[in-house]
Order: sequence, then structure tokens, then C-alpha cells
Amino acid sequence: MEGVWENFMRNNQDTFKSLFQRKKVSSVGEESPASTPTPIPQLSSLANSVVFRCCKILKVPSEELQHRFDIELPESVKQLFTYARNFLEFCSYQALHKVTRNPDYLSDPDFRRLTYDMMLAWEAPCVECERGTKETSLNNNEVEDDEDGSLFYSSPMSMAVQVDDKKTVGREAFERIAPVCAVVADIITVHNLFDALTSSAGPRLHFIIYDKYLRSLDKVIKAAKNTLGPSLTNLPLSDVEIVIDIEGAVPTQPVLQHVGISAWPGRLTLTSFALYFEALGVGVYDKAVRYDLATDLKQVIKPELTGPLGARLFDKAVKYRSTTVTEPVYFEFPEFKGNFRRNFWLDISLEILHAHRFARKHNFKEIQQSEVLARAILGIFRYRAVREAFQFFSSQYKTLLSFNLAESLPGGDGILETLASRLALLNVENSPHTVKHPPTSSPFALLALNQLGFIPQKNTILEGEALLFGDFCVGETHPLELAMKQSISDTGSAEAAQATVNQVKVEGIETNLAVMKELLFPFIQLATCLVLMSSWKEPFKSTVFLMLTSFAILRGWIAYILALVFVFFAVVMLWNRHLNRGKPLEPFRIIAPPNRNAVEQLLTLQEAISQYEALIQTANVVLLKIWAIVFAVLPQATDRVAISLVFLAVVLAFVPSRFLTLLVFLEAFTRELPYRRESTNRWLRRLREWWFRIPAAPVQLIRADDKKKKLETETAKGDPPQPAAEQHTKDAEKKMDLQESNTKTEKKSERGKRGTPSSHCPNHRNPSHREGDHLRKTNDKREINGPRTEKFGKKVRRTREEGEEKAKERRGGRGWGGSRSKKNNDATQRLEARAWFFNRGIYG
Repeated sequence: MEGVWENFMRNNQDTFKSLFQRKKVSSVGEESPASTPTPIPQLSSLANSVVFRCCKILKVPSEELQHRFDIELPESVKQLFTYARNFLEFCSYQALHKVTRNPDYLSDPDFRRLTYDMMLAWEAPCVECERGTKETSLNNNEVEDDEDGSLFYSSPMSMAVQVDDKKTVGREAFERIAPVCAVVADIITVHNLFDALTSSAGPRLHFIIYDKYLRSLDKVIKAAKNTLGPSLTNLPLSDVEIVIDIEGAVPTQPVLQHVGISAWPGRLTLTSFALYFEALGVGVYDKAVRYDLATDLKQVIKPELTGPLGARLFDKAVKYRSTTVTEPVYFEFPEFKGNFRRNFWLDISLEILHAHRFARKHNFKEIQQSEVLARAILGIFRYRAVREAFQFFSSQYKTLLSFNLAESLPGGDGILETLASRLALLNVENSPHTVKHPPTSSPFALLALNQLGFIPQKNTILEGEALLFGDFCVGETHPLELAMKQSISDTGSAEAAQATVNQVKVEGIETNLAVMKELLFPFIQLATCLVLMSSWKEPFKSTVFLMLTSFAILRGWIAYILALVFVFFAVVMLWNRHLNRGKPLEPFRIIAPPNRNAVEQLLTLQEAISQYEALIQTANVVLLKIWAIVFAVLPQATDRVAISLVFLAVVLAFVPSRFLTLLVFLEAFTRELPYRRESTNRWLRRLREWWFRIPAAPVQLIRADDKKKKLETETAKGDPPQPAAEQHTKDAEKKMDLQESNTKTEKKSERGKRGTPSSHCPNHRNPSHREGDHLRKTNDKREINGPRTEKFGKKVRRTREEGEEKAKERRGGRGWGGSRSKKNNDATQRLEARAWFFNRGIYG
């Protein structure tokens, strides 16, 4: 018995101390009347404790708060069953808006304890709720000793109660109290924030985790404020631009910028309007390069693979592309394991980009645009705090960033439209207001950033006592909360459907083709049946199908075939729904193709690429032949096609469509009849032969750089660029000259061969042999004089250009007309003659 008494005294020692301390303070009489109010009968002990602390913060008695609640709020929130909870919300909202005016309220442990007690009291606001909670806790044996330290909230007020550290907060209470403080939570992402905080501790939130989150958030905000120092003097920041995060300043966590095949380390900075990259020079950072996120430049930000020399090896980069950059820019975040840094920077960059797009879409004014950016910035701070404190990594539907979440959720456009309608009511003017139904709302997030010290004091928009109640009304559901609930209800089915999609994805081209073939099996069978009937292998079935189809076309029933197909599929789906009610779908059984090794897969891929290339080449040839017909490269073919098009136009204009449809059907379906097969093949052969005789239009591939250099060279010389036709003519003339010279040489050799026959004397030589020796010597001399010929050709061109320039000077710069001087003409002709002889090996 003595051991039990000693344990009881040891465990409740602090409680007895607090009781004696309260008696001492009250006996001295140093407390104000607001600190010793009378309890409210409708409230539980914990709710009374929260209300008393709110009264102390507001410096008003509880009776006055209750009187204001009864007067200002409508009767709908003062019902018997909701009075206690709504009055607790009223007091909590008033106190939190006053507490958050202090710029350092997150570092205050009393603030963290008070907000958590508000959530606990919201779940049990009345006496009946508190009794039910106590009975449940006793039945579950949830009360245990905690030797690590006490989490009790001691207060000098007479009605303060002791809060058990084992009590936890549910989702609904957290979503109702936390968003009132714009820094702690946002109403769009508060459910994801609760899931992130309770992911490792069960479905309810403990105070230790909540306290750790707020301390981490305070640390992140202070770190962001400390970045505004002399280290960022290289950045061309505007007055309203806020630095959000910096990466790459620590040597162990570098950032590499890839442009083309080059990469360079540096420091990456994200602000509320742009991304800045500062390349690392010799001990200092170079001038920052700005990548805009605010202006509409068709920006694209997405994950990408990078590697040395442009190789796509590592999934650790963010790709940025816009109309202002000539080629995409890649920011790589190297790390040994995973790609968590890359994912974080991808998310926060997309959040700023989506926020600006949302503001541009609705043409917001300055105050509304600032509120949108403030929401995005605070969301990034919360995301970073949870990431650093709990190693949390968001997914598609679990992100803590409001605009990214709205872009990914089903029905997210409805969330953004609701947010836009609320932002349209923003007003910062000083006007009398109540919390009953405020006619306007305040820039809640923007004021929170201002109180934290991120917005310059010279900003006149936030001067004075602005309305601080935001969009939250006591006892009412926020419109954004309704939109989020609807979207979340659709998200569950979307996630389940996506999970099934991920399960059925298979790898390999042949495996996917096998799956597709099995899924399209009914349609393949139908097509096979039609082909079989069109081949007339079973004449009876083909004749019946031909007669029925022709009758349907003539009667005009063909227009209802598509409608009948839709009705047929609808009936099949309803029938399957009726038969398979509550039964799981049987999986499709697919015969997998044989496995192949890496070499066989590469060969298959190479063959597929070759076939794809051949298909593209065939399509290009068809298009070039069509252009050749259009431009009358072959006049006969053009005449035939033109006459055929005119005839077809006349037929389409005067013949009814059903007769045309019947004619096309009969021609296509009766091709394989025995008495038509030979004529059909003959006509198809003639058509192919006619098509093969049509030449393709010429194509000239010119590289952009070579074309630009050629134009610059010709412009520098003062000569106009020659058309392509003239160049082709000159090349043809050169070829003809070369052919003529070769023909003359062959004729001479033939004449030599037909000369006098050789004598029986061995010393006697045939003249043709001498002619052949002369030709060989001439060819040898031509090969030897090749460089000299090229030299004389250059001299000829240079002399011609000098003569043209002098003639132009004599004419006073009159264009390209007129004649050259006789002297220059004679010199040019002489040089051309010498060059002609050198080319033929005659002049040496």
C-alpha cells in the first residue's frame, strides 16, 4: 500500500505544484478579471480552458465574447447541438488572428500547445462529448506514464485543466482549425498535410509530431529570410520578387547546367518570378542567367534524363524550355541514391509556373496576383518543412502544393474556379466588418507573408489594419472545402483505375502486339470474314451478302448502320452488366511470345526502324509524284489526271450519292469474280505502270549553316546569289563539253585503228600505234597539267571579275547591263583559250 501511495505522489508531483502555484498567484491578486472568468456550463472542461486562454489573448472577458457571438452570428449556428462547437470556433478564430500578428509566433511553444488544444476541444466541445471520450479512453486503456518529459499545459488560470499527452487529434478537427493560420496549413492541401503527418503514427495526430512540424516550419522560414543577404547581389531581383530556395551553394550538393553537350556547375535560385542560374567561376559566381516563369513564353518544365556529352543515362534532371532559349536547358541534381532533390525542385518550380498561369488566365489585379503567389510560396515552405522533418516525398495526388494538386486532381479545374471566385472578393480597405458574413475577404496569405517579414515595408497595399478574418466563417463549410471533398471522392476511383493500368503494362514490342491482337480478336475475325466473302470462295454466302448490302444501299438504309452499331454495343454492355453483377472480370488469356535475348531484340528493333524508314520514303515518293503531276513535269499524265478530276466532279455533282456508293461497293466486292479477275489484274497492272512512269519532283537538301555562309560570302563579294536553275544549266554545259571531248577522242582512236595494216617486218610500226602513243602521252600530260589547268581557270575567273568591275565603274555603277571593254574581253578570251587547250592536253 505504501508503494502505491509513493508512486501516486511521484506521478502527480507536478500537478500538486501547479495547484499550489495557482493558489499563491490568486491570493496575491495580480491577475486581471479576464484571467479568472466563470466557466460556461455548455462547454467541456477542455473547451473552457481554451476559451479562457483566448479571453486572455484578446483581453476581454468570456461574457463579452459570448455576447458578441449571440449578437453577430445568425441563428443557424446557435442551435443547441452545435452551440458549444461554434462558440469554440468563434473564440479560436479571434485569438489566432491576433496571435499571428506576432512575426515570431511559430517559435512560441504556447502557440503550438494552444492550437493543438483547440483541435482537441473541437472534437469534445460539450460536457456529453467529454464524458464519452473519457469512457472510451478508459475502456481502451490508453492512459500510460511518460517518463521522457511532461507535455502538460500549466496555466495560472483557475479553470485550466490537465491535457493527457496520449490524446490525439482527428482529421476533421485538424482540417477545421489548422487552415485558419495561413502559414500552418492551406485549405486546399490540409487533408494531404494531415496524411503526411500521420503516415508513420497511425490515423490520428500526436502532439509530438505536430510540434515537430511547426518547429521545422519555423526553421525553414527563418532560413529563407536569412538568404536575403549579400550573397545574392548578382541576381537582378525586382522589388516584389521573393527568394524561395537556393540549391548548389554546398559543394556536396552541386547543381549542373546542361546546354547541348556542355555542362557547368553552379548555383540555382528559385524566386517568385523566375529561376536564376549562376555558373561557378574561379572562386566567384558569374553573372546570373534568368529563366522566366511569370511571362507567357510557352514554358515546359518536366523531368528528363541527362549524362556526360548529352547522353541520356541518369534520371536526375529538370528540363526547362521556352521561346526565349534556342535549345532546352537541363538542371541536373546529382546524388548517390534516388532523385529526391530533382523531384523537390521539379515540384516547386511547377508550383510557381502554375500559379502565374492561373493568375494570367483570370486577369488578376496586383493584389490578387500577389495573393496567388503568396499561397504558392507558403505551400512550398510547408512542403520543405515536412520533407526535412519526416523525409516525406509527395506523389501525384498527395502533394502539399496547392496549384500542382489542382492540376493533377480529377475536377481540379473546379477547385481553381472556386478559388478565383473567392479571390475576386479581395479587399484591403479599412471598413467595418463582422465575422458573420464579411462582404469582402482579406489577402490572407499575403498578410501572413508580410507579418513574417518577406514583403518590403514600403509596399503600401498592406498598410493599416486590414481585415484578418479571411474566408473562414463560424459554423459554415468553406466553398473550397466542398470542391475538395468532391474532387477527393473522384480521386479514389482514379487511383484504383491507375493501379490496374500499371499492373497490365507489359514490356517488349512482340508482347504488346500479342496483347493487342488478342484484344482486337472480334474485329479481326469480322475483317477476315469480309475478306473471305469478297474472295468468292463460297459463292452462295458472297451472293447473299452482295444482294442484301446492295438492297440496303438502294433503300437508303446505309445511313442507319452506324446508329445500329452503337445500339448493338449498348445492348451488349447492358447484358454483360446484368450477367456479371458483382462478379470480377475474368482476365484475358494471352499466349506470350518466346523470350529473346538482347541481341535478338536489337535486331528486331533495327528491322522495325528500317521498315519505318522505308514506309516514310514511300510516302515521300508518293507526295513528290503528286507534286510532279500538279506542276506538269509530265504533261501527258497531268492532262489525264485533270480530265479525270473534271469527270469525277461532274459525276459527284449530278449522280445521287447512293448510286455512287453502290457503284463503289460493287466494283470493290466483285473484283475476285472469275470473269472479272483477269480484267481487274490487267487494269491494275496498267495503273501501276502508269504510276511508275511518273517522275518525282526534285529535292535539294541544304543545310541551314551552309546556306547562310554561302549567302554571306556572295554578299561580301558584291555578286548576287545565282538561282538554282542557272547553276544546274552551267553544270549541264560542263558535262556536255566533257562528253564532246571524250567523243572526239574516241573517234580519233577509231580512225587510227582503221589505218594502214602493219607490215610483216617486226621493226615496222603501224600509224595507229603511233596515234595510240600520242593519245597516251596526251592523257599523261593532261594528268600532269591538272594543277596548272586549275590555276589558269582561277586566273580566268579573276580576270573576268576584274573586267566586270572596271566596266561597272566606267558606267557609273549602272547595274549589270552594258558591254565590257575590248581590252578585258581580249585578255579573257586568250586565257579561256589557253585553259581549253590545257584541259585537253594540247597546250603544254
